[in-house]
Amino acid sequence: MMEILNSKKGLFLMGILTGLVIIMLAIAGNPKNMAICAACFIRDMAGAMRWHNAAVVQYFRPEIVGIVLGALVISIFTKEYKATSSSSLIIRFVGGITMVIGALVFLGCSTRMVLRMAAGDISAYVGLIGLILGVGTGLFFLKRGYSLGKKTEIKKEIGYIFPLILSILLILSITTTLFAKSEKGPGSIHAPFIISLVGGILFGMIAQKTRMCFTGSFRNLFFMKNFEMIMPILGMFVAVLAYNMISGNFKIVSYGPIAHPHVIWNILGMYVVGLSGTLLGGCPVRQIVLAGQGSIDSVAVVAGMFVGSALAHNFKIASAAAAKATEKSPAVAGGPGINGQIAIFICIAVLLVIGFLGSRKGKQDA
Repeated sequence: MMEILNSKKGLFLMGILTGLVIIMLAIAGNPKNMAICAACFIRDMAGAMRWHNAAVVQYFRPEIVGIVLGALVISIFTKEYKATSSSSLIIRFVGGITMVIGALVFLGCSTRMVLRMAAGDISAYVGLIGLILGVGTGLFFLKRGYSLGKKTEIKKEIGYIFPLILSILLILSITTTLFAKSEKGPGSIHAPFIISLVGGILFGMIAQKTRMCFTGSFRNLFFMKNFEMIMPILGMFVAVLAYNMISGNFKIVSYGPIAHPHVIWNILGMYVVGLSGTLLGGCPVRQIVLAGQGSIDSVAVVAGMFVGSALAHNFKIASAAAAKATEKSPAVAGGPGINGQIAIFICIAVLLVIGFLGSRKGKQDA
């Protein structure tokens, strides 16, 4: 059975299952082409905890908690759970900040990029160029011996802390009035609680078993000519594309809902995601999954994503979505303002420094 699941065909079928989970969440009420988006959902959760005051993106998303719990449960069941840590937690935290800033300038993580591609959004294909270039830059550092240090195994109970904290926060979000909730905008659009949580758990289980990683798949494809990691992503893309074609949601447009058409910033936003994901050892979704199965390194990355999403809105770094003119309002160009543009170049500079310093350390260790 495991041999079948680990084959290219099995991984492709698991990707289709992931796509079906995403379709279920979309039908149940999650935003179009954003049924699951690690960066957007973490941004919403940060807003719900009042880390930022953007009223339209505040909702404690059960899907993220579900992904963590799903990865935890399946890794324990298959005896893959292992609590680990390294000495580079601050670097990983900073890398998480850059990762989410890049995603919010693009307006979506690598998962949402694929969902947008499956809906005919040309700006998402432009973003894919940036992701691949970012992974390519990361490969340059990996070939020079880049490393953030060896992971060491720690007490398994330490790995349970992050899932426990998220679970407590989720309970508080539905049983108290401590958390903010959007009354309009993307944060107000969501599937019912149980469907969201179950969908997240299923997604987390599948992502854990398939090692789903958007940056890792391209890294393996270019670095080792290995096609296995990209098969779940292809399966997810095919499933969502088929659903969009059948339901009439597929439309070739320059940009889709909650997106913008600015080529350079779509490329550079996803370039940051691709580079940071390669240097940190996983894309946003992979980091969340790894945090669920005991990696304290990934917990630091996810914590950085929470802080970065708050910074992105508090300091007007995140892009605005483009909008066409209506009878009541003029057209909006969207994209990042000057703060976001500066932030992207700062993020690239920080990641390049991390890459060069990590490469030098890697050479010394060798």
